[in-house]
Amino acid sequence: QVQLVESGGGLVQAGGSLRLSCAASGRTFSTYVMGWFRQAPGKERDFVAGMRWSGSTIYYADSVKGRFTISRDNAKNTVYLQMNSLKPEDTAVYYCAAARRVGGPEKSNYDYWGQGTQVTVSS
Repeated sequence: QVQLVESGGGLVQAGGSLRLSCAASGRTFSTYVMGWFRQAPGKERDFVAGMRWSGSTIYYADSVKGRFTISRDNAKNTVYLQMNSLKPEDTAVYYCAAARRVGGPEKSNYDYWGQGTQVTVSS
């Protein structure tokens, strides 16, 4: 049974940083695509960043390029989202997701989801 457990959310001032973690278990994820999405109140769940577990492909939403970095630690089976220069518009619940085949920005491509972690950026 696949489990994705996010952590690391919290309250931070604009310009600050947070690092989100996604601990993955229940599968060998070496061929999976891992993604981060976020959902603000009253809005759709939007793509933030994604990568093949192998690290061969990494991509970001335009809104976070240059500020966010996705990475993974094989030994810990954990994917990270380092978020720098945070803005109030980054406030959302952040979700980790795993796709068995195709990833990309389409949330329908992802087969497994975590429960989410709240990120709040104050101005």
